[in-house]
Amino acid sequence: MEQVVEITEAASFQVKEMMRHNEEEDSFLRVAVNGGGCSGLTYGMGFEKEQGAEDDLYEQFGIPILIAKDDAPILKGTVVDYKQSLMGGGFTIENPNAIASCGCGTSFRTAKKAGTPESC
Repeated sequence: MEQVVEITEAASFQVKEMMRHNEEEDSFLRVAVNGGGCSGLTYGMGFEKEQGAEDDLYEQFGIPILIAKDDAPILKGTVVDYKQSLMGGGFTIENPNAIASCGCGTSFRTAKKAGTPESC
């Protein structure tokens, strides 16, 4: 199965650290798309204990990744990275399917999916 989301080595290191810190070593990393935000869609990442019937399972750098079948077309080609700077660090998400995004950097829309925009 072709990889939908690429997790960089820097992001995988941070995810593994978070898994250890939160005692989630046996969990899956879920990468998701939710409705809302200024542009209509937002990204979500979190840990889950079980794979659902509508989830596809991928693996990168030893991390099991869940993506819902409905989210896969929206996320195809997305790169999740982790950037560290003097002001701290954080995950960055580059999605080639996003045609518009909000200044907050977490809200977007695609040509085929507008989502449910909210006021900022």
